[in-house]
Amino acid sequence: MQSQHSAAPAAPRVGQAPETEPFDLFRQWLDEAADTEVNDPNAMALATADADGMPDVRIVLLKHHSPEGFVFFTNTQSAKGTELAANMQASGALHWKSVRRQIRFRGPVEFATEAEADTYFASRPRESRIGAWASRQSQPMAGRAELEEAFRRETARFGTGAVPRPPHWTGYRIRPVAIEFWSDRPSRLHERLVFNRTKPEGVWDRGHLFP
Repeated sequence: MQSQHSAAPAAPRVGQAPETEPFDLFRQWLDEAADTEVNDPNAMALATADADGMPDVRIVLLKHHSPEGFVFFTNTQSAKGTELAANMQASGALHWKSVRRQIRFRGPVEFATEAEADTYFASRPRESRIGAWASRQSQPMAGRAELEEAFRRETARFGTGAVPRPPHWTGYRIRPVAIEFWSDRPSRLHERLVFNRTKPEGVWDRGHLFP
């Protein structure tokens, strides 16, 4: 990973943060990135693979994190939803150029609870909730007019009433079995702190990797 050192502040050393619990360190790094990133410090590259093992990646927003895992929301009929239906495993990565740090993780995936999905969906702007009904995400589209017409149709259908969560829209939780914290260092002598366990309920082993 190429680094630019001229304008960015020096990244704190990994060793300055708690190293026994990866989720504590994750929360600390995300909070610190929120003070320096211009937009969306929770933007996450999400990698999935289909039943044949062909990988796919895109940017999504990480909406919740806890010792239970990392949660994002999407249309289950989208490309990522279809791929997860065939292979319930995923990997995520967050990179913050402003602090020259990166976190990546991987593990099996499970559905978020209905309550989690309902709560987050209800927090979205009304237009975004209507858009979730209007868009047949990842399906072929004749032109933008088709999408705009679907949005107008759904807007009229709901009127001023409530916009419930579509049955095809929910959350997914990545339950990590590996988490890596990467911190930029001069001369490419970067720090890589890793946590590994054999299953999501297991005990973490901690170590370091050569950059």
